[in-house]
Amino acid sequence: MAKLLVVLVGLLLMAAYLVYVERRLLARFQIRLGPNRAGPWGLLQPLADIIKLLTKEDTVPQGADRVIFCLAPAVVAGTALLIFAVVPFGEGWHLGEQPIPLVITDLNVGLLYALALSSLGVYGVTLGGWASNSKYSLLGGIRGAAQMISYELVLGLSLAPVVMQAGSFSLVDIVAAQARYPFLLAQPLSFLLFMVSGLAEIKRIPFDLPEAENELVAGYHTEYSGMRFGLYFLGEYVTMVVLGGLAAVFFLGGWRGPWLPPLAWFLVKVGVVVFAMIWTRAALPRLRYDQLMRFCWKFLIPLALLNIMATGGMLLWAGG
Repeated sequence: MAKLLVVLVGLLLMAAYLVYVERRLLARFQIRLGPNRAGPWGLLQPLADIIKLLTKEDTVPQGADRVIFCLAPAVVAGTALLIFAVVPFGEGWHLGEQPIPLVITDLNVGLLYALALSSLGVYGVTLGGWASNSKYSLLGGIRGAAQMISYELVLGLSLAPVVMQAGSFSLVDIVAAQARYPFLLAQPLSFLLFMVSGLAEIKRIPFDLPEAENELVAGYHTEYSGMRFGLYFLGEYVTMVVLGGLAAVFFLGGWRGPWLPPLAWFLVKVGVVVFAMIWTRAALPRLRYDQLMRFCWKFLIPLALLNIMATGGMLLWAGG
C-alpha cells in the first residue's frame, strides 16, 4: 500500500509539473515567454490550473448520454495510471533482511498487461466522442479508434524483438537481460518504431488527428469542461510519463547505470524520452489523416515484420 501511494502521488505530481515543463520548453523553442506569473518563475502555474479546472462549471450537452459522458474521461486517466503498476523503477530498497522490490507487482506477463491497458485507453476517447452528441466529437472519437487499431499493431510488433532477446514478458526480467548492454544498441529500429507508435497512441503531434483544432474544434473533448476535461488532460501527461518509463525499461536498461543511484538513472532516462516527445511537438507539423494511416499500414508494419525476421535470424545464427 505504501508503494501504491508513493507511485500514485509521484505520477500525479510529475504529470502536473510536466505541463509546466512543456510550456517552458515550447516557449524556449518558439522564442517567447512561458508561464511566469503564478509564483516564482511560474512554478505555481500547475496549481493555478488545477484550481481553475475545479471551479469551472461542469456542463453536460443536451442530448448527450450522461452516464457514459461522465465516465469516459476516467477511463483514459485510470488506464494510464494502472499501466505503471508493472513498471520497475529501481533495483530494490534494502530495509532489514528482505529487500523491497521497487515495482508494485512483477507480473510474468507484464508486457502483455501494459499493451492491454494501453488498448483500453482508447475507449475513453471513443465513448467520450460518441456520448457528447456532437459531430466534431464523434469524428474525433472515430479517428482515435482507427488510429489505435493501426498503431497498436506496430507497438506490439516493435516489442517482439525485445521479448525474443530477453526470453520473458516480465518487465523485471527484461531489465535484467540488459545487464551487459541496453537493447537500444541491438534494436535501434525497434526503439524508433516503439516511439513513433507510442506518440500515435497518446495522440501527440504529429499524430494528434483526434483533436485537430483546425478541423474538429477540439475533437473528442470538444464538449467537456471543468475537471472532466482535466481528466483527459491528466491522462495524456501521465501516459507520457508511462511511455517514457516503458521506453527506459525496454530499450535503455531501466534503472541500470554507473555512479548515480538506480532510481535517479530511471528518472533521467524517463526525462530524456519525455523531452524528445516535447521537442517533436515543437518541430513537426500535423499529418493529414490519409498520410497518417498510409504511413502505418504501408511503411511501419512491413518494417516491423522485417525487423522481427532479422532478429530471429540473428538469434538462430548466434545460437547455432
